[in-house]
Amino acid sequence: MKRVVVGLSGGVDSSVAAYLLKEEGYEVIGMFMKNWHDESVTISDDCPWIDDSNDALMVAEALEIPFQVIDLSKAYKERIVDYMFNEYQEGRTPNPDVLCNKEIKFDVYGMNNVQPVLLIILNQKKLNTNNEWDLIAGKDPSKDQSYFLCQVSQKQLAKALFPIGHLLKTEVRELASKMELVTAEKKDSQGLCFVGKIKLPDFLQQKLSSKEGPVIEIPNDMEQYHRYKKMSSENLDLEELCKPFSYKEIDGIRVSTHQGAHFYTIGQRKGLHIGGRPLPSFVIGTDTVNNIVYSGQTDEHPGLNRIALKVERESINWISRKSEKENEEYEIRIRYRQNLQKGQLIQRGHSVYVLFEVKQKGVSPGQFVAWYKKGVLVGSGVIES
Repeated sequence: MKRVVVGLSGGVDSSVAAYLLKEEGYEVIGMFMKNWHDESVTISDDCPWIDDSNDALMVAEALEIPFQVIDLSKAYKERIVDYMFNEYQEGRTPNPDVLCNKEIKFDVYGMNNVQPVLLIILNQKKLNTNNEWDLIAGKDPSKDQSYFLCQVSQKQLAKALFPIGHLLKTEVRELASKMELVTAEKKDSQGLCFVGKIKLPDFLQQKLSSKEGPVIEIPNDMEQYHRYKKMSSENLDLEELCKPFSYKEIDGIRVSTHQGAHFYTIGQRKGLHIGGRPLPSFVIGTDTVNNIVYSGQTDEHPGLNRIALKVERESINWISRKSEKENEEYEIRIRYRQNLQKGQLIQRGHSVYVLFEVKQKGVSPGQFVAWYKKGVLVGSGVIES
């Protein structure tokens, strides 16, 4: 009998995955990752890890499978939490869930259990003509997790199973109800991987100190926004297109006060505490050196919308060798659950760029850009600018 470890998160998806694998004849072991000890920064009503662990245990008991809790908090702090702090300190926007899959679930977690197969559950895969694994979007587009798997390697993907990728979320819940599992009606988890939903300012203030500074509103008619109009397809300057817009205090008016520029990200609306403006305000830029947050009214503000981005060359990950094709058109997303956008991946010299057909809102350095072909995740990289 083939043995498989199921990463039981305390949610309905992993519960049903364990059930289906047992039905298929696998010897199933349930395992919960304990990644965090400090409940002071989690929101108790949004499923902190201890509640999830209890739910995972009840599922394991209902399915009559062994259950273990594995403490990965040391590795999680070193590989995920420290990375988050460093990125926010530099005014970049990290994506800890992408790194959690690459560094914890598929790496440390896999090394710490001796079983031959490590399970991650929400997508699909198939062998391609190069005898490599393609990572395919799940059947339920509203629950597709491929973006969070965009940095995994072939070696890691080969050890993964995706037993519910062919199901809609409603079908997953129906199966859980049929088995009378405690997670059948449990809401989907949010927040950090196996930690829960966190209070981000409280979380960051463990290491990043608060420092009061101005929020400066920038008008939407600055000269620098016109640089797009000066280029044509024949003289396209991708490096120029990818440059972030830059501002100074004298460019706008002070509309509020913040508690630290490193706590904000481009495109953010909540938490700005700006009142008295005619239209909703969004973060369009941050200056962590001078501790300034720049805002603009409406999400159509030109400072918030860009046509191109630059990718960190060393961060690029191709899921399979057969797909390594730059200077080609792809379907692209720059954040989880964003609809796929048409664009090109372009190499010029040692640099790699993404040029979109239409402008994109909230391009944030530090986030991941992922590109697809016909529902297959092809590759990804970190947004440099």
